[in-house]
Amino acid sequence: MRFLVICIFLAPIIYFIGCHATPSGERKIATLNAPLAIEPAYDTTQKNIHILVALCDNKYQGIVPVPAKIGNGQDPDNNLYWGCGYGVRTYFKKSSNWTFIKTLKGQGVKMQRLVFKHKQKNSYLIADAYNGMYIKDCTVDFLKSCSGQLKDVLDVDGKHIGINGNASLLAYVGHDGLMDFSLSESFRNADGRKRDAIMLACISKKYFAPHLSQTQARPLIWSTGLMSPEAYTLHDALNAYLDKQSPEAIRTAAAKAYAKYQKCSEKAARNLLVTGF
Repeated sequence: MRFLVICIFLAPIIYFIGCHATPSGERKIATLNAPLAIEPAYDTTQKNIHILVALCDNKYQGIVPVPAKIGNGQDPDNNLYWGCGYGVRTYFKKSSNWTFIKTLKGQGVKMQRLVFKHKQKNSYLIADAYNGMYIKDCTVDFLKSCSGQLKDVLDVDGKHIGINGNASLLAYVGHDGLMDFSLSESFRNADGRKRDAIMLACISKKYFAPHLSQTQARPLIWSTGLMSPEAYTLHDALNAYLDKQSPEAIRTAAAKAYAKYQKCSEKAARNLLVTGF
């Protein structure tokens, strides 16, 4: 059975949002950094955020197809969840809260990585675009990061910053692949550290809960129904998170953003986006 990736009322207008090619003058690096064999010291005082985005893919994901141009999971520049107007790359580059630092270009499983620095807080944001055909890899990497089984450190202009399980908050954005496949891996917490997690995908609370509970991560935002996992919801939730607001306040910020852009009531958005187990 095929599942919805976006709300039905959104589908007719999503094509007109507009997709954005990579801006000129952007710094390019040939490949993504491979995991380091020996983890160097990094600044543990930073509340870094690592976003894992499974690119929308008509061919390889169990979704109701979107227009071909924005549903090609091998084309991040035009993808619904990355290069389009409300995709992670475009939306965060336009944000007044974040300074874009660089793009790392990849191939295969991970196609792009973005690095941002918050303008007021001592925090970095890393966003990875996973090839849509590798949505299972993206899901597994997210859960392993939440559990501390997968950790890495990224060199940003001579500074070491913690990513994956070394980040404070992990976010998954995209289709809920757990509707289509099962996972046999164990995601039991590996280091006793409790991280925060956001899962913007359809019915993510139901499908992610059995796995996330093993990781001991705290679910700040996940969904109870079909949703559009666009970047404005995540963006405003992260603003509240970095301001050290409560989980309920973070939920409220996310719901207000969702209601605004989806043109639904805040009550409906709050019923959709919930916090905690």
